[in-house]
Amino acid sequence: MTTTAADLVETLEELGVECVFGYPGGRAIELLEHLPESEIDLVRPRDEREASVMAETYGRLTGNPGVLTGQGPWIGSLGLMGQLEARLGSSPMVVLTEASERGEYSTLAPYQQARGDYGGFSLPKILDGVTKEWWFPRTPIETLRSTQLAFKHAVAGRPGPTAVILDGGAITDDVPGDPTPPAWNAREQTRTWDAAPTPADVANAAEALEDAARPVIVAGNGVHAAKAYDELAAVADTYDCAVVTSYLGKSTYPETDERAAGVIGSFGHEGANRVVSEADTLLVVGCRLNPMDTNWQAPDFVRPEEQTIVHADVDARNAGWVYPADVGLIGDAKASLEALADAGGGENGWSLERAAEAREWFTAPECEDDSAPIKPQRAAKEIQAVVDEETIVTADSGNNRFWLLYYLQTPAVRTYFGSGGVGGMGWANPAAVSAALTTDKDVIAVAGDGGFSMTMNSVETAVEYGVAPTFVVLNDTSLGMVRQMQGEGEIAGVEFHDTDFVTVAEAFGAVGCRVTEPDAFAAALAEGKTADTPHVIDVRIDREEDMAETLSSSFYDSIGGLHE
Repeated sequence: MTTTAADLVETLEELGVECVFGYPGGRAIELLEHLPESEIDLVRPRDEREASVMAETYGRLTGNPGVLTGQGPWIGSLGLMGQLEARLGSSPMVVLTEASERGEYSTLAPYQQARGDYGGFSLPKILDGVTKEWWFPRTPIETLRSTQLAFKHAVAGRPGPTAVILDGGAITDDVPGDPTPPAWNAREQTRTWDAAPTPADVANAAEALEDAARPVIVAGNGVHAAKAYDELAAVADTYDCAVVTSYLGKSTYPETDERAAGVIGSFGHEGANRVVSEADTLLVVGCRLNPMDTNWQAPDFVRPEEQTIVHADVDARNAGWVYPADVGLIGDAKASLEALADAGGGENGWSLERAAEAREWFTAPECEDDSAPIKPQRAAKEIQAVVDEETIVTADSGNNRFWLLYYLQTPAVRTYFGSGGVGGMGWANPAAVSAALTTDKDVIAVAGDGGFSMTMNSVETAVEYGVAPTFVVLNDTSLGMVRQMQGEGEIAGVEFHDTDFVTVAEAFGAVGCRVTEPDAFAAALAEGKTADTPHVIDVRIDREEDMAETLSSSFYDSIGGLHE
């Protein structure tokens, strides 16, 4: 006879879990007690927030569920950041937590009780509002079966987070030898199958693209999720399309390619937005066309009454959600694009020329400015200079993200990932550590001083686990994006005191430096990228360089009269 906890670890091994991200506490300790006996590593950062982001990033990069574990009250509070990002950003993730219940004392409101009884709080209700599915098993077999289903549902259809809330008694009980009903073989129970579009829908989509004079592909995060990069390129070539991406779709297609036209949306390039608005046919792949990606301030951006829309998505509910679609391709993005590439072909004299014009928006005079403090546009270009196909950039929330979106031109697929599901500050640091642990690539985290401060403990985690991402702090000693929203009045809470991030980095065991000039930044990036120790680069940027002005000179003002 073995305990549920022991069998649960064996189940994780059978499912190919390489590591668990978490923090010991509560009844999760019973699970962690058995990890040393397995081939599974525990990555323990300094809190559950960072662990949750690391698990989400692991799922995003590998396509396999990142596993998060820890005590229920903190997984349901601090640990929600990564779960929210996973839910809205479609990253597979499995949460193994517990309710801190005390058996028959649960109805007497004991300390930290999270089962939902009177006197406690309800962890199930919290997780129900975030995860795709959750389970609260009360017996050993239910626990094993629920864990299998959590892995299945995390990757089935549109990926996302699932959760199992462990019961204190069940996790320590012995697993019965011949239960009814049984728990099936873990690999067999978690097997999934990819959906594919119908031949008729593929034929209709191919016809629409063949007939198009100005076809444009809008590539979203679903291309990342399906790793459908080659298939996307094949469809673009086959039907002679220009290619734009959503924010989360950035780096699904090399932005240096002759067909690339940039990033669309409220914070996108004017060139890319105009290409979409001028198209007569749109092939939307793995993108819901939500308001940030379609620009809620420009109702003429996409016009279903004038444009043919082919919408490919793994979830039938997403196709035609925001804008009515003429053709839906329901299924895995890889399968849909592969079928479409084989179904026809066409050419036009518009796409390559128009894409070349749109790519001009990746640069501006400020990108070459040598002044100090450093222009954020120049900072983005210096980061771009060290990004190659073996480099990953993780971008935080705030102005820093949009400077990168606008001026970092990705040279290859899978070189840029940002906090854009829920868009939380502090995401870039733990995401970078996870990316460094998960891949053999160089990793650069980019955050503002506000976001960096939220999760700067990640630097210590990188040191402890022997990886060396480079942490770039675009520092304007303020909550820059909010500060720049100030009109004639003032917004409280936007100014920070000048933190010595160099000393912070050194205290964690990393290397720190402060730069105020572009050439010094370039040298620091080159050193950090080749080092075996994490580097923190405190980049003093020009706080008067207004991202809002860059955006207002772009799509906000220019699109309104385009079709009048």
